[in-house]
Amino acid sequence: MPANTLDLVTELTLRRATPADLQGVLALLARTAGWLNGLGVRQWPADGFPAERIEPLIAEGVMYLLDAGEDAGRVPAATIAVDGHADPEFWTPADRPGDALYVHKLAVSRTYSGQGLGETLLDWAALRAAAHDRPYLRLDCAKDNARLQSYYRKAGFRHVRTVDLPHRASGALFERDASAAIPAALSYRRTPAVPAQRSGHAAQAWRVLDITAHNELIEC
Repeated sequence: MPANTLDLVTELTLRRATPADLQGVLALLARTAGWLNGLGVRQWPADGFPAERIEPLIAEGVMYLLDAGEDAGRVPAATIAVDGHADPEFWTPADRPGDALYVHKLAVSRTYSGQGLGETLLDWAALRAAAHDRPYLRLDCAKDNARLQSYYRKAGFRHVRTVDLPHRASGALFERDASAAIPAALSYRRTPAVPAQRSGHAAQAWRVLDITAHNELIEC
């Protein structure tokens, strides 16, 4: 490594969200929704979600977040909700809804974009589905967003079908095999060299990530 670089690591811990995290979660979802809408993607409401949409997910213990140990209420690096609730407007009895866990509210802070956090969280969610004897991990996304659909295909999902409802922006249904998850995703680490500042202080450390998740988050 060149002498003028520093090898920095920022640890991001995956944990269940608590009521104290509500405002931070809402802020990240609102920022993500605004960014998506700016790109012309109507996946989520332009201003994000009201608290009453997110509070039940936190209360049920199905909302998770990645953070660097900041105080509760700070905006997290990423969020994901994973539960057994299949949207009845999309998934029919013929799909055997109980065979899957479902991903909702996956969002990654733009500060951490391009670091693979979304893919890592999806791998973790697929591991969780397998641990709960669910053969599939499923999600729905914007039916007119080819770029996002391509992202999910690259993450191991296959397109099931598209449900075109006039009152829903979402409707492209995807699933992946739970057993296709990669256990190594729970110990994800990137360590590119980060140039040191002349003052000796490090440059932005968020470029280097170490994600850890404990088995109890998969099994419980």
